[in-house]
Amino acid sequence: MRILTMIKRILTEMLRDKRTLALMFIAPLFILSLLYFLFQSNTDQTASLGVRNVNTTLVSAVKNKHVKIHEVTSNQSAEKVIRDHDYAGVLSQSGDHLALTLQNSDQSKTAILKQSLQKGQIQLKSQAAVTVIKTQAKALKKMQAALAAVTRQMGQAGRNGQVGRPSMDKSVKNAPNYQVTTHYLYGSSKSTYFNTLLPILIGFVVFFFVFLISGIALLRERTTGTLNRLLATPIKRGEVIMGYLSGYGIFALIQTLLVVLFTIYVFNIQILGSIWNILLINILLAIVALTLGLLISTFASSEFQMVQFIPIVVIPQIFFSGIIPVNQMADWLQPVAKIMPLYYGAQSMSDVIQKGASIVAIAPSLGILLIFIVVFLALNMLSMRHYRQV
Repeated sequence: MRILTMIKRILTEMLRDKRTLALMFIAPLFILSLLYFLFQSNTDQTASLGVRNVNTTLVSAVKNKHVKIHEVTSNQSAEKVIRDHDYAGVLSQSGDHLALTLQNSDQSKTAILKQSLQKGQIQLKSQAAVTVIKTQAKALKKMQAALAAVTRQMGQAGRNGQVGRPSMDKSVKNAPNYQVTTHYLYGSSKSTYFNTLLPILIGFVVFFFVFLISGIALLRERTTGTLNRLLATPIKRGEVIMGYLSGYGIFALIQTLLVVLFTIYVFNIQILGSIWNILLINILLAIVALTLGLLISTFASSEFQMVQFIPIVVIPQIFFSGIIPVNQMADWLQPVAKIMPLYYGAQSMSDVIQKGASIVAIAPSLGILLIFIVVFLALNMLSMRHYRQV
């Protein structure tokens, strides 16, 4: 009976909390629907390959639905061509020697080009082998016919009769045995798919934990009455917001430094750009997460509700940050990535770590992150006025 009483009390409390019920039942459906549309619209990935002075037969063999061929006519280095046109690789030929230069910033595209080139070579050798077999089969039939003729003529030719021996057709050329040399613009042959994901994961870890901790911390301030007592003083709304941002921001900064330095030195990843740019990107991401966490906390009445906002606010960020290529999504989904702060942070991180992008190159993305900060600060001011009765 006492157990039934507890069950009744819990059910009553949950039924009274409409917001918790909505988050509990709608959030999973939202995430499943998002995953459905993302993976349904995610088409086969393609890699752009520039070719220069390459045999047309080999180019035809390499080309498939995953490889888009671009003819390169300039004498620029393969590295410059890749940087200028953002090709996944450039293939050049000199005699039987092939030089494959790979961008290697996306290991999936690197694997596509390697496999396509290997399959193309195998296809040419197979075609040459089939041609040789057919030619030799014809020659064998001629030999059989000649042998039958010799058998019929031996009784008539006598000892002086001479029979010509048909020769095998040696005019068929074998497929060229190409020697392939592979160069990497970024990274090395030991680079893995984890190297592609790592810049995205760094930004996500920083964003997620700062968002969660700041939101729950401010929520506790409000539910325990600390915020109400603070607002009873002559303090202004802007001072309250800046005080919380500065206080929690110190811990967010320390957390960001720990995550970035741990990733760099423990995982021993290769960084082509400046570590200061990486720190700057993550600090801006942390501030965005901090302002967003403070904003979302105003709509939650308990830590339980704050956690339930994660599937709606945070999890979609990881899907649109580059783990699933945005350009492979459906047209109506691609603009959604542009309203996700983590999209700009992750792209900037990838450019700095894998491509050595300078501060000038990532400046547009940093500017957008600053816009997010300003917008969330303004919304915090408004929400404090309406919800906190300042």
